[in-house]
Amino acid sequence: MKFLSEYRDPELVKEYVEELHRITTKPWTLMEICGGQTHSLVKNGILDMLPDKITMVHGPGCPVCVTSVSVIDEAVYLAEQPNVILCSFGDMLRVPGSKKSLLEAKAEGADIRILYSPLEAVELAKQNPGKEVVFFAVGFETTAPANALSVVQAAHQKVNNYSILASHVLVPPAMEAILSDKQNTIDAFLAAGHVCTIMGMEEYYPVAEKYQIPIVVTGFEPVDLLQGIVMAVRQLEKGEYKVENQYARSVQREGNRMAQETIHKVFEVSDRVWRGIGSIPQSGYEVNDAYRNYNARLKFTIDIPFAEENKDCISGDIMKGLKKPKQCPNFGTRCKPEHPLGAPMVSSEGACAAYYQYSSNTIEENIPF
Repeated sequence: MKFLSEYRDPELVKEYVEELHRITTKPWTLMEICGGQTHSLVKNGILDMLPDKITMVHGPGCPVCVTSVSVIDEAVYLAEQPNVILCSFGDMLRVPGSKKSLLEAKAEGADIRILYSPLEAVELAKQNPGKEVVFFAVGFETTAPANALSVVQAAHQKVNNYSILASHVLVPPAMEAILSDKQNTIDAFLAAGHVCTIMGMEEYYPVAEKYQIPIVVTGFEPVDLLQGIVMAVRQLEKGEYKVENQYARSVQREGNRMAQETIHKVFEVSDRVWRGIGSIPQSGYEVNDAYRNYNARLKFTIDIPFAEENKDCISGDIMKGLKKPKQCPNFGTRCKPEHPLGAPMVSSEGACAAYYQYSSNTIEENIPF
């Protein structure tokens, strides 16, 4: 299959693995940003193929994982309001809030619908004029265009019973927060290809220059990731630090201008609290004043006390690259996908879920060569 089978080519995998063993002379720690990259690395056994001197740690690039407890509490509050239909992506339902998850709220009678697109929620609002329909708009820059477009369409069609609870987070500020941490050990980043497909690469050049760190944009297949690791290690071994694009089949330097225009039409940059990490300035999107009627926080005057994180969950240390999932004393015992202590064990992109499902697997077992 074009654009798939060639990125699972066992010969290319072997070539990149051999090169890594040949060129790696010093210990290096690389962080992949995206949870999709993490799952591919673990599922395909790539971590076991790397030289002992290369350590991969797993970043905060899972939007479900970084959605704060307080935002989950906001979503539960909205779902429990009379006449409200709360719409969400499915993997948000089991994420724990301070008191309950959306799944528990649904079991208690809240009208919560699992949808695949915010545009479906706009249609649902049109079909239910006597209800208030709220879409839980979670995600990185990747999902922001569709969520923004749903607001534009609702405004254009005068669908006044639609709003969104925005919980968007942005990658570059999170990278800077990690690099600024006194405990930081990251030598290079693998940036998320799907985010860069939307936003381009311009935001990464100042980060690479300021912190003198290689940043390589990669895709999600085994060859993508191994080639990206090779590109990063080549830079590290030469003492270079620049932004490179492994995912050139999808990513252009300027990104998708039309998608960016849609984002900026509806959203403004705001501070955001990240689960396990804390508040990161200018790291999120909030609905701007022009579309304030579609901002669920304003429409419902949400005022919920700040909720503390579960102290038994080390998600913050995992997403900052300070620990691996199996270093958590509750991993696989008190914390499992069916009974998670934190979001990384819930999400389909969570690092803990990846280790729980795939950590003993190898590339030969999982890729149909």
